[in-house]
Amino acid sequence: VQLQASGGGLVQAGGSLRLSCAASGRTLSSYHMSWFRQAPGKEREFVAAISRSGGTTYYADSVKGRFTISRDNAKNTVYLQMNSLKPEDTAVYYCAAGTPLTYRIRTDTGYPYWGQGTLVTVSS
Repeated sequence: VQLQASGGGLVQAGGSLRLSCAASGRTLSSYHMSWFRQAPGKEREFVAAISRSGGTTYYADSVKGRFTISRDNAKNTVYLQMNSLKPEDTAVYYCAAGTPLTYRIRTDTGYPYWGQGTLVTVSS
């Protein structure tokens, strides 16, 4: 499956952005989907994940209540709605697809397919 992330950009603190991840090559409903991010000089970290059906979601504590992950399997697309953005949210955001067991859903090793990343910059 090929993943294409988009929607990044420059936004002021307190603003919102919606990231999209479009899949091709295979139906997205076969995979759990996730978003990770990597800030300059830091390791990649888990942001959010959603189950195949969309019935279960997972969030990092740092984004809980501000970010919402969703999916539209008919459109083969996953979204990350980001509200109340903070400068510390600045990073390259990656979408990923895989079939990790629940205990690995927050680890990047659980996802074999990755998009190219989209840059989110939040100014103070």
